[in-house]
Amino acid sequence: MVVGGGAVATRKVAKLLRSGAGVVVVSPEVSPELAGMVAEIHRRPYEYGDLEGAHLAFAATNSREVNAAVAGEAKERGIPVNVADRPSEGDFAVPSTLRRGGLQVAVSTGGASPTLARRIRGELEEAFGPEWADVVEEFDAARRGGGAPVEDLEEEVGRCLSRLRG
Repeated sequence: MVVGGGAVATRKVAKLLRSGAGVVVVSPEVSPELAGMVAEIHRRPYEYGDLEGAHLAFAATNSREVNAAVAGEAKERGIPVNVADRPSEGDFAVPSTLRRGGLQVAVSTGGASPTLARRIRGELEEAFGPEWADVVEEFDAARRGGGAPVEDLEEEVGRCLSRLRG
C-alpha cells in the first residue's frame, strides 16, 4: 500500500513494481506517470482501515499528519512502514538502487537524505554504464563453465575500475 500520489510515491511505486510487488495506491490526486503504472488506485484521501490486508506500507504524502496517521495504523497492525518525510518514524529505509542486468548497487543514507542517495546513485550510473550487465553475464557464464576464464574477466574488470578512479 502506498499512500500518496506525487513524485515521491511515484518513485516508490516504480521500485515496488520492479521487484514484482502488487501495489495499491490511495491518494486524492496522482501524477500522470503514477496513474499509468498502477491498476488499483483509490482516488480519495487516506482513511483509517486502508491498510487492512496490506503487507507493507509507504506513507508518501506531502502531509506530515497523514503520513503519521498511516504510520500509526501500520504499527497497530504490525505492518512494516516507510515514512517518506520522517524516516525515524518508519521501520525501514529504501535504498536508491542502480541495476545493470544482474549487477545491483544500493546506496542508502538510512533515510537521512534520500536526495543525497539519489545523487550518489546518479554518479554511479555514469560510472557503471549498461555494459556492466554484459560483464555480469560473462562472469556468470565463466562460473558455469561456458565462458572466458575468470582470470581474463577479472583483468577486464580491473581495467574498468581503474578508469573509474581516474
